[in-house]
Amino acid sequence: MADRFRITLGQLNPTVGDLAGNAGLARKAWEAGRDAGADLVALPEMFITGYNAQDLWMRHAFQLDVARHVDALAQACAEGPALAIGAPWVEGAKLYNAYLILKGGRIASQVLKHHLPNETVFDEVRIFDAGPLGGPYSVGNSRVGSPICEDAWHEDVAETLAETGAEFLLVPNGSPYNRGKFEVRLNHTVARVVETGLPLIYLNMVGGQDDQVFDGASFALNPGGELAVQLPAFDEIVTHVDLARTDAGWRVVLGEKAAHPDVWEQDYRVMVTSLRDYCRKTGFGKVLLGLSGGVDSALVAAIAVDALGADNVRCVMLPSEYTSQASLEDAEAVAKALGCRYDYVPISGPRAAVTEVLAPLFDGLQPDLTEENIQSRLRGLLLMALSNKFGEMLLTTGNKSEVAVGYATIYGDMAGGYNPIKDLYKTRVFETCRWRNQNHRDWMKGPQGAVIPPRVIDKPPSAELRADQQDSDSLPDYPELDTILEILVDRDGSIEDCVAAGIARETAKHIEHLIYVSEYKRFQSAPGARLTKGAFWLDRRYPIVNRWRDPS
Repeated sequence: MADRFRITLGQLNPTVGDLAGNAGLARKAWEAGRDAGADLVALPEMFITGYNAQDLWMRHAFQLDVARHVDALAQACAEGPALAIGAPWVEGAKLYNAYLILKGGRIASQVLKHHLPNETVFDEVRIFDAGPLGGPYSVGNSRVGSPICEDAWHEDVAETLAETGAEFLLVPNGSPYNRGKFEVRLNHTVARVVETGLPLIYLNMVGGQDDQVFDGASFALNPGGELAVQLPAFDEIVTHVDLARTDAGWRVVLGEKAAHPDVWEQDYRVMVTSLRDYCRKTGFGKVLLGLSGGVDSALVAAIAVDALGADNVRCVMLPSEYTSQASLEDAEAVAKALGCRYDYVPISGPRAAVTEVLAPLFDGLQPDLTEENIQSRLRGLLLMALSNKFGEMLLTTGNKSEVAVGYATIYGDMAGGYNPIKDLYKTRVFETCRWRNQNHRDWMKGPQGAVIPPRVIDKPPSAELRADQQDSDSLPDYPELDTILEILVDRDGSIEDCVAAGIARETAKHIEHLIYVSEYKRFQSAPGARLTKGAFWLDRRYPIVNRWRDPS
């Protein structure tokens, strides 16, 4: 019996719905495995369709097309190593999240996902049927057990596989990033290794899909929980992992152990990757944004340049009479530091025209938030005109603190196609700017150095929609506000939890009210990079009409 087993891992970036393209990526990985003498080439969960395909998985025509592409892939990869690939699969009247083992021109084995996640961004219970607890499949000289993603978070699937003869575990995943997710994955898989005494190979995809980014970071563990292989986070890679047979069974041969980036780099990489892939996969080559001289738009500009390159980013300053000289200078300085186009489009004339048109209707009424929001909506109108004329996608620049409490103007600065900082609280915006000024990586297309001037980061935040306006006029200071939001939004906490954290009850209840009454705005807001399990979109789903408030 051979004492070696080679698996080629495809930590790759599929595109949802691009069946031919995804099959092409699979075939290239298979060819690399074939040329390297692999026994098995493995791809992640739902690789043929991309993940998360949501209701697309349930379309009958889509299911038939998937079956055609899988069959063609099996025939193309008939001579050589087995190919394991994730796909939606129909059996009778049931639809499964399946892992298909292609060998000899056909589907030789299939694994059906047993535990279907039904939390945060996942609603697989609504889409798929639960497969039975099953046994391993044979490839060459070994029997392989494949808990699919969530199945590895529960002991029963791995235990059943071990009891029915699996010699090692190969776990295919479509696991999106959120802060701290890698440690959670590692804890679960170490538990499975300790329980079964089997080596485990964890394979995850990479790349962006709508708001989610899959961070890869695939790894292999030996019995006892020893880390044998660690692939890079976020990078596409096709690599080979070997197992050697010992008296105690298969063991993963020690290999590459890539360093894991810290949380600030992970978050920034997610924001860059999400925008880059969103543009690439939807067909946008260029973007534009309103550059106000403030910290939020400066960070979005930096992310955009790092994602797409300076030649593909247009920054537009749209000043009113309330725009300070410092903001004019700071916006230009940011654009110059990043090397992107900078346009200057004053809104005083259009604002005067709108004011004149509305004057008869507003006669006798005092100026208020209405007049402030006209400025923001004029900016949105002009930016969308540029977007239409030049085919550049408009980026919105509202941070999570603003998005949470409605401190953004619907049809104004909320207008646009994507928001890279939608899940980044204001206090983290400041720190992320400082991190970017001090760090540069080869995956960034922007320049090295301090691309966001310190004055932009340090000055008091202001929307500059009226004279001497500051954000703190309407909201608690951002450290206090973000503390409240993290409790109420990210942790699903209560007013009492806020009070226990030292927040005044009246302040906490006011912010809770703002969160709920702003739901209709978020319902119409652009998608943005998901960084936490409390992101606004699929993670946190509330009714727009909602009169409940925490009675405490």
